Amino acid sequence: MPSIAVHSAAASPNAEYTRWKVHGDCVTQLNYYDSINAVISSSNHEPTALVIGFAMGATNVKKKLEEIRNVGKTVKKGKSSASLAVPRRRAECDHTVFSIHKGVKAFSFCREKNLLVTGGMDRLVRVWNPYLPGKPTGVLRGHTAPVVYVHISLEESKVFSMSADNTVKIWDLETHGCCFTASSKASGIKGELSACLYLPGPRTLCVATDALAFLHLKVGSVPEPHLVRSHQEPVVCCRYNPAFRHVVSCCEASVVKVWDFDTGRQVSEFIGCHGDASVTCLTFDSSGRRLVTGGRDGCLKIWSYNNGNCLHTLQHDGSQSEVCDCTYMEVNQTRCAIAVGWDRRINVYFDTPHDFHHFWKPQPRWQDDLNHGHKEDILCVAQCPPFLLATSSYDGEIIVWNVVSGHMYCKLNPPSPLDGQDHREGPDRSVSRLAFLKTRARKLDSTAASLISNGPGGSVTFWKLFSGAGLIANFTPSKGKAQVSSIVVTAGDTLTYLADQQGFVHVYDIQEYGLRGPELQAPKTVTSWRAHVSMVTSLELIEDDSILLSSSLDRTVRLWSKDGAYIGTFGQSRPWDVFTPASWSHPRVPFEILTDPQSMPTHPILETDIPAGCSGERQERDIVMEEKVLSETAKTQNLPSPGGLTGKAEAKEDKSRWSAFCHGRQLPAQRKPRWKVPELTWPSIYQALQCHEVPCVSALGEKPDLSLIGSDVFTNSFCGQEREAELQEKEGTHSAWGRFFPEC
Repeated sequence: MPSIAVHSAAASPNAEYTRWKVHGDCVTQLNYYDSINAVISSSNHEPTALVIGFAMGATNVKKKLEEIRNVGKTVKKGKSSASLAVPRRRAECDHTVFSIHKGVKAFSFCREKNLLVTGGMDRLVRVWNPYLPGKPTGVLRGHTAPVVYVHISLEESKVFSMSADNTVKIWDLETHGCCFTASSKASGIKGELSACLYLPGPRTLCVATDALAFLHLKVGSVPEPHLVRSHQEPVVCCRYNPAFRHVVSCCEASVVKVWDFDTGRQVSEFIGCHGDASVTCLTFDSSGRRLVTGGRDGCLKIWSYNNGNCLHTLQHDGSQSEVCDCTYMEVNQTRCAIAVGWDRRINVYFDTPHDFHHFWKPQPRWQDDLNHGHKEDILCVAQCPPFLLATSSYDGEIIVWNVVSGHMYCKLNPPSPLDGQDHREGPDRSVSRLAFLKTRARKLDSTAASLISNGPGGSVTFWKLFSGAGLIANFTPSKGKAQVSSIVVTAGDTLTYLADQQGFVHVYDIQEYGLRGPELQAPKTVTSWRAHVSMVTSLELIEDDSILLSSSLDRTVRLWSKDGAYIGTFGQSRPWDVFTPASWSHPRVPFEILTDPQSMPTHPILETDIPAGCSGERQERDIVMEEKVLSETAKTQNLPSPGGLTGKAEAKEDKSRWSAFCHGRQLPAQRKPRWKVPELTWPSIYQALQCHEVPCVSALGEKPDLSLIGSDVFTNSFCGQEREAELQEKEGTHSAWGRFFPEC
């Protein structure tokens, strides 16, 4: 490729050269827009943070004359105008200057919408009218790090922004609200940001750091007007308060709603619980009068949830890492709130009634937690009074703690990933749900399973905690290997309810399961049903009323009977009465579940994709059934066949042909014939009938040869029709309808 120096190109008579002084600091971004014939540039210099300048020199007449004179002087001296052109400040009419606090690191311009968007070190995204540099028309707040990339998407009417902490946000241009946030943990973007590019065709934001990442924009469908929604955003968690018979639910929009358990009506709500951060978990104190919430801003908050008043804020001095789960315990008359999350530590906050300060600090770290604690983000915490606490992390490690002493009781590691998973992509080994079998754990049973956890590939694992901790059982409840997202156990450890990411709820009988050592089979299935069309985020069993409470990312909170009868969705127009089954929605099911393709029942005719493990079992079952039919047929053939030995030989030959046909052709499992055993009450003559192939079939429309039976049926019937036609013709001469019949 030929290389041309800048001064050589500028000295050419066919090139126009313009140079001017724009910024007082280094330029951070530079774009040329042909639609307005201008160059837009930005810098960190506040007085000249962003400048829109015309590309083809000065527009002022005096300036133009001065430039012409300067060019003439340089020509007389024998030097090019480009070499001696000194950058100068341009006239105010030739450019537009935006003065922005802390400068601008990135900007985007849209001619069609006449908009200019900027982002900088002050973590704000500003929306401007390019002809009004005095004040922005909108300010978008939400980033916690300097904004390094912005883009206006004309097709979506959205603004994409990315900050230095690898957080991507999508903003609505009409409402100036944040539509979506992708953190570095959720999107998997790691390392220092190098470049960004938005592709409008596939609606993809390409991000280049240490690796290349593609973030696809998937716009959700508009909710149907007849569908009931408990929240406007995905529901993260829900809990039942027995003291007031209330259900409290929270969503990703940091909105907490209080519902009446008996009727399903909304009691109250309060918004902005954790500011712009989402609520991730909630629980109640031991009295049930206060609500404890955790959020992505890294702090816990204690609320008087009846009036929405924040009583205390619990946070530590370190970086504000996201809180993933929390619980409230009472140990030796000492009450405390425990939070776990991305800081990989267990934060214990004592709940002291005499401390009236608004901000509370956590207690000193446990030494075992500092030295031998989790190496990855902690995702879940579960308690078993009086002193056991279990935590699980992203790498699959489970640690059981003694809350009284702060020492580690035992450490559990999940089994290796299941076969069939793609090891190249690095299988997800995270354990996000734990549940104690409290009746066994309190007895310190040395042989029985005392802890349940989810695992990779949709598996569920039972663990032994005492006298040598280890694995007792491992099985997969979901046929599609969907990840188990919630686990709840009855008070007597007789039943366990497992919910997965596809919205299904599976109920298992575990009363005798894992009591006497390892188990090779899954526990007995009691029932299963589909509760939601998306991932179930929370399950809670209200055993006094035999009712199950569930919430999901499909923005609904629902009540079910313990057997799966649908009671209703919180927020529906028609209230229910928990004590009157006639007021329930059962036997109806939610409309979106009824119409969802994954809700179709499993049937051999309807199944199209047969799992690899099931095809062999079905083939064996078909073979066994076929042999049974043939044997029953042979037993019921009491009458001799007309052909004697020849008939038996032919029957044997037919059987062998049919078996070869069934086993030779590789038919799909759903197309294989399902043979039933013939009833023994049928007459044996039907079992003795033989089937033979017809060697030749007459062509269509060819008259068959019926001379063998002595008469031609076709001729007889045709002659009979002629005689009937003659009689009708004679009668037709005296009838008014005779003129309508054609003459023969």
